[in-house]
Amino acid sequence: MLYPQRNQYRQFIDLSGFWDFRFDINNDGLKENWQSGFDKSQPIAVPASWNDQFAANRDFLGPAWYQIRFEKPWGWDNKKIFLRFGSVNYISDVWLNGELVGHHEGGHLAFEYDVSGMIINENLLVVRVDGRLEKDHVPPKGRTLENYPETNYDFYPFCGIHRPVLLYAVPNEGIKDITVITSIKKTLGILDINIESSRIIGAIAHCTLKGFETLLIKEYKIEQEVQEMTLEVNNARFWDKNNPNLYSLTIDIIKNDATLDSYSLNVGIRTIEVKGDKLLLNGKPIYLKGFGRHEDFPITGRGYVPAVIIKDYSLMEWIGANSFRTTHYPYSEQMMDLADQLGFLVIDEIPAVGLTFNRDVIERELKLCSQYIHELIARDKNHPSVIMWSLANEPHSSVKSKEFFKKLYDLTKGIDKTRPITIVNMMGVREKAFEFCDVLCINRYYGWYVQPGKIEDACQSLSEEMDKLYERHHKPIILSEFGTGTIPGWHSQPSEMFSEEYQAEFIEKYIEVCRSKPYVIGEHVWNLCDFKTSQGITRMGGINYKGVFTRDRRPKMAAHILRKLWKEKT
Repeated sequence: MLYPQRNQYRQFIDLSGFWDFRFDINNDGLKENWQSGFDKSQPIAVPASWNDQFAANRDFLGPAWYQIRFEKPWGWDNKKIFLRFGSVNYISDVWLNGELVGHHEGGHLAFEYDVSGMIINENLLVVRVDGRLEKDHVPPKGRTLENYPETNYDFYPFCGIHRPVLLYAVPNEGIKDITVITSIKKTLGILDINIESSRIIGAIAHCTLKGFETLLIKEYKIEQEVQEMTLEVNNARFWDKNNPNLYSLTIDIIKNDATLDSYSLNVGIRTIEVKGDKLLLNGKPIYLKGFGRHEDFPITGRGYVPAVIIKDYSLMEWIGANSFRTTHYPYSEQMMDLADQLGFLVIDEIPAVGLTFNRDVIERELKLCSQYIHELIARDKNHPSVIMWSLANEPHSSVKSKEFFKKLYDLTKGIDKTRPITIVNMMGVREKAFEFCDVLCINRYYGWYVQPGKIEDACQSLSEEMDKLYERHHKPIILSEFGTGTIPGWHSQPSEMFSEEYQAEFIEKYIEVCRSKPYVIGEHVWNLCDFKTSQGITRMGGINYKGVFTRDRRPKMAAHILRKLWKEKT
């Protein structure tokens, strides 16, 4: 799925801004024909969650309705026109001028509709969003947390249109998709490029690669809908975490000396593989230092806020992090673009947290997870920053889960053979899916949820479990979550739980354990920043305080400790 671009052949407009909005408390909208337009509305900002924008109905999860009027841009008469949503949580139904456009389930991933035959000069776009929690959704409704709203995961179920809504136009005959796979032979960089396009008789694909005094031009006759081509770059500048070198690749579709379409994307030449108990980037071992994090900020909820993205990257660079996992859902495409530019390594996770594998929902969970894998790889396959796919976070694994994850693993490998695959687990040595995963990710909170207050005992338990896990599977391990709830400004001597001193000591001791194990390839602290949760007796004020920065991005003591461990001592 190519992100819309503006050039001589492609255009888009961003429909972000103030839309009309109406809560549908009694679920009357469909029978009252709100899809053809509605009144009694109030303004709402798009993109942003609806939950914190109003004084009332914070915990109402839907359904709710959005609408906006727009004019067809000039010069689009002979174009294909698409309507693209970056993320809507959780279920959306879309109407254009009273006509149903489509239905989509699942937040955090992009989807689009061809509206070429539906758009007129003056248009009304209506979107119904339903974020209500159900046990057969992915992620599912809660069963164990005793919280409100009843999630099965420890973050707030923000609802709404969370990322930009774009209307874009492309040529009727042209490029549909581009896939770039890179490899390396000594100093030679190799780009294997697949171009999916309309089958245009007599057309050629003109490929140009620019960057670092390199200019390569190659042409291929388009003989099929998916055309393969290869570019070789001598003395290539490879992409890595310290030198995120990016080349500019442009594909032009030309017929009779006239250009019909053009698309450009940034390409990083790099390889990623697991070899023994190491993770290799461009053939060299790498060690991941970083975080789990959330798209979460006051007022906007999980909505796209460019300044917050910049701030979070600034904090991660300051502290010495080189990586993060997209916990527990894919982040915005703009976040991924910046990871490419800034050299961050990303474990890219589908929105499958808290899977239950209950008999009455397991087939639907499998169907939705398969959908998410297709959507995620289609969106993020060309990012050099993406070094691994994650199929789930903390599934409630059972005897049924091994076959479930084997199907997802095989599906993922069938689409993309170039990246390792993991599952982020809470079952340890009992997790059967670790038998075929390429990397083992574990979340551990000894010294917090178990063995509370006993950091030395916690580290001993962590060390012993890691050794058992490695002895069984002989695969690299990432400690993908560890941390403590920490109230900003709460201090204690000696350290005790919820104090900044306890968090700092806990993180430092856990990292000592990780560094003592040659098979451990990464440490991801939970969390970069404090974040909003459902209400419950374990979450004061509906906030998870495990961040090393506060929700408004102020550092706790642990942030300074991490900076010393990750930046000043390396």
